[in-house]
Amino acid sequence: MFQLRHDTLRRVAKEKEQKGRLTVLLALAANLGIALAKTVAAIITGSASMAAEAGHSYVDTINEVLLLTALRRSERPADQRHPFGHGNERYFWSLLVAVCIFGMGALFAFLQGFGALLGKGAEEASPLIGYVVLAVSAVLETISWRQAFRETRRHSRERGQGFLEFLRTTDDPTAKSVLFEDSAALLGIAFAAGGLATHQLTGSAVGDGIASLMIGLMLTLVAFLLGRTNRELLIGRQARPAVLDGIRDMLAAAPEVEEVVDLMTMNVGTDQILVCARLDFDDGLGAADVERACARLDGELHEKYLEVYEIFLEPVPRDDSGLRDRVMARYGRYGNGDPFPKR
Repeated sequence: MFQLRHDTLRRVAKEKEQKGRLTVLLALAANLGIALAKTVAAIITGSASMAAEAGHSYVDTINEVLLLTALRRSERPADQRHPFGHGNERYFWSLLVAVCIFGMGALFAFLQGFGALLGKGAEEASPLIGYVVLAVSAVLETISWRQAFRETRRHSRERGQGFLEFLRTTDDPTAKSVLFEDSAALLGIAFAAGGLATHQLTGSAVGDGIASLMIGLMLTLVAFLLGRTNRELLIGRQARPAVLDGIRDMLAAAPEVEEVVDLMTMNVGTDQILVCARLDFDDGLGAADVERACARLDGELHEKYLEVYEIFLEPVPRDDSGLRDRVMARYGRYGNGDPFPKR
């Protein structure tokens, strides 16, 4: 039974990894071509916002390489030094994506913007080339964005969540990173086009500089959102509420269990949850009965929630005041004294 479930989990995870890798590879190819085209256009037009967008696309290209690294390294199996696998490594590389977006993309855009406002930019020439490059870039970015959007929406439907709720609670930063990057790229193209047009119509580089600053602010926001998500996952975020409540209800409904004293969950990788529970069993049960109950509950939880990676169940007395105080101190005391309120 366990081997069958394990094989199913690996197959589902493999399918998700392949689709996620396709999303990243498509974004990588699009961003590299776009970056080269924008570089040529920035040199010819002398536009600060076009240069900022070129830098943005190069950063996105580097980011896709980091995301591919995250996918590959997080797939490594558990070993003696890493008994819970390498799933958390995906969050580390995804955090580097956020750092690159701000440290390279946003700061370069700010530099170009302030340079244009201070009159240090080149005179604009041949804006038509810039418009053509931006139009082609928009088409390529839209293709990549649609792939990332469909992948993210598919994941949200599989979990029975709304699209925005999924973005807020997902433990997979890969598709989210690509979606945010592509969304920022499309907005950046609009800002650059506005900067080019303003410079062409007014003959002043102020509008072009402002467009560059807008690109920098947008990239800063994207970097903050992605950084916050990966920070929470690296620290050790609990399972999403629907899974947490479901696990608690299953444990509480077991005929051998009188009370769920404590329940802790933590993401140890994408679609991998560690479950630790302290249970007060019926005092009339013998040691063998408790062992069989733990084994049954382990199997039932694994069967219902494929994302459950490991389960640890500990029999404890519910009248242990020290233990109860530690649980209450961690979660706070609610109106009914239940440390695990319904969400």
